[in-house]
Amino acid sequence: MKKPFLYSIGAYFFITMLVAYPWHMLVFHEKYMAMGAFTRGEPIMPFGMLAVILQAIVFAYFYPLYYKHHGGGAPLVRGIQFGLFLGMTVWTVMVFATAAKFKIEPVRHFVLLGTAFQILQFTLVGAAIGLIHGKSSD
Repeated sequence: MKKPFLYSIGAYFFITMLVAYPWHMLVFHEKYMAMGAFTRGEPIMPFGMLAVILQAIVFAYFYPLYYKHHGGGAPLVRGIQFGLFLGMTVWTVMVFATAAKFKIEPVRHFVLLGTAFQILQFTLVGAAIGLIHGKSSD
């Protein structure tokens, strides 16, 4: 395996953990609890970590293909574009599908918080992956 692929997986995992834990468990934890978004006393952390690792592998694999398909360009910009583009798939599940399956009130607040988190996460992750690959994906 090439180093950019492995570094991209690591960057996705660490950035996501550095942003997700404080966001969900410290800063907005009480708000999520009050909305009914968290119904489990203790999250099953191995499942969450597995989800993040699998997402990381997908992002790391597809970034070079995205970069090449779009004709190269500034790695930082392409990385952010890629992160937000592919992040939409995660966003739909994390925000809309979750709101559809669970009694979360008010839904509008959940959607706004979830969307803000996903934009932050995928902007940072995309930027990191773009910079890791640099122009080597040409």
